[in-house]
Amino acid sequence: MGKKLFMAQKRGETRAVCLGIGMIICSVMIFFLLGVTVLPKYLKSVWTEKSKCTLVQATFKEKASCTHSINTKNEVILKYPCLEVLVNLNYSEDIFMLYHTEESLEWNYKCSYIPECKENYTEVALHVQEVQGKFNQSSSFTCYFDPKGRQKSIILIRKFGPQKMILCFFWPTSMFTVGLCVVIIVKISQYFAMISVQNNKANT
Repeated sequence: MGKKLFMAQKRGETRAVCLGIGMIICSVMIFFLLGVTVLPKYLKSVWTEKSKCTLVQATFKEKASCTHSINTKNEVILKYPCLEVLVNLNYSEDIFMLYHTEESLEWNYKCSYIPECKENYTEVALHVQEVQGKFNQSSSFTCYFDPKGRQKSIILIRKFGPQKMILCFFWPTSMFTVGLCVVIIVKISQYFAMISVQNNKANT
């Protein structure tokens, strides 16, 4: 009976160690993926200073192109209305181009807001008109700018800010910590079990 309990305990410890090591490996892989995809965008985001922007105008410039994938083989070039939003920073006289996020500038520097690429142009146009109406309703709003002046443009939402990084790295960090704790606890339990066995042998 004692031998069976001992073997069951050993199997449980082995599984626990494997679980802990698996959690550590998974968390390291997630860290690597985040380091390749999200972290570079965070480091490139220079819009770190929060300020007040005053709307100058929000108008449609022209139709911009987007690629809509029907399936893996066919792609269709569609159009969407290009919304241009110009703002003043801190009630100054200088006029700046406002972009929705950091990615908007990379996707199309001519458009402040880039909608989802859809086949129905009327639906997309109505959505962009709603966005334009929201800008026209609020004369001033919070925005972000580059305090060092490397980027002359302004963004409305910081997609790759510190809070985003905290949320992205929270779960892999938690997984790594739990996995490491599981391995350490099992190893400590095995260490004390070995000492107990040695003491029993010495006493007998």
